[in-house]
Amino acid sequence: MAFLCRSAALLLNSSRAAPALLSAGRLYSSGAQYEYILVEKRGDKNNVGFIQLNRPKALNALCDGLMKEVGQALDAFEADADVGAVVITGSDRAFAAGADIKEMQNRTFQECYGGNFLAHWNRVSTVRKPVIAAVNGFATKCVHGGCTAQLGGGCELAMMCDIIYAGEKAQFGQPEILLGTIPGAGGTQRLTRAVGKSLAMEMVLTGDRINAQEAKQSGLVSKIYPVDQLVSEAVKCGEKIAANSKLVSIMAKEAVNAAFELTLAEGNRLEKRLFHATFATDDRKEGMTAFVEKRKANFQDQ
Repeated sequence: MAFLCRSAALLLNSSRAAPALLSAGRLYSSGAQYEYILVEKRGDKNNVGFIQLNRPKALNALCDGLMKEVGQALDAFEADADVGAVVITGSDRAFAAGADIKEMQNRTFQECYGGNFLAHWNRVSTVRKPVIAAVNGFATKCVHGGCTAQLGGGCELAMMCDIIYAGEKAQFGQPEILLGTIPGAGGTQRLTRAVGKSLAMEMVLTGDRINAQEAKQSGLVSKIYPVDQLVSEAVKCGEKIAANSKLVSIMAKEAVNAAFELTLAEGNRLEKRLFHATFATDDRKEGMTAFVEKRKANFQDQ
């Protein structure tokens, strides 16, 4: 258990020593720095990081350059002490149609295995701050209506996030089987944990898609909104999260994610250690004091 205590101590110390930031204009510019994404801060207090995938002609196909830029933007938001949550979205037509098939079509096994292909995609799932996916259109491969052939990495990207909000017309799928391969960025693992073995097997083995309503019923998404309200509602959720202690939010996210990796007994022990760790924070004291005094808490992320 000593490593858990050390982890809690490191968490507290790192939050108090965030690295110096680049100027806001350079850090969140959607022009010179980023080619495939648009990046800014949103919310009344500018405390929600916002990343919009921006390859409209390719339905936001997840090329290597795009995913590297997403990682860079997430790194910047992680270092920004004002940001308490991040929203990732695409366009009304497609969240992300999938991995860029043209980019991977001629790759060899040696290139994929030796270069650990797609490993850097996992950066989205390792961000410590809460990440919300706002999914409109396709999070899958589009095979009708003149769409280009792309892989189901969009669904995998959404599942790497902590919360998924879906537009009414959103669709989800893992159709890699139709291209002679299988999901390679967590699709077989995260989808099974989200919707159960039977539905995951059906989706992976047939390539069939599910709509937003089916995704909510199966537990893949938490809420469904009209297309024109989706992004604003995701930002509102981010603002609500960012209004709490950012330090304690990181602890809460770590505890919930541990449920997918640990046994119940191990998860409960981790939860207890993180719960105890909150008593070393000023925010825990402020939150409880504010409750007793019947006022709104003023968290300082300490």
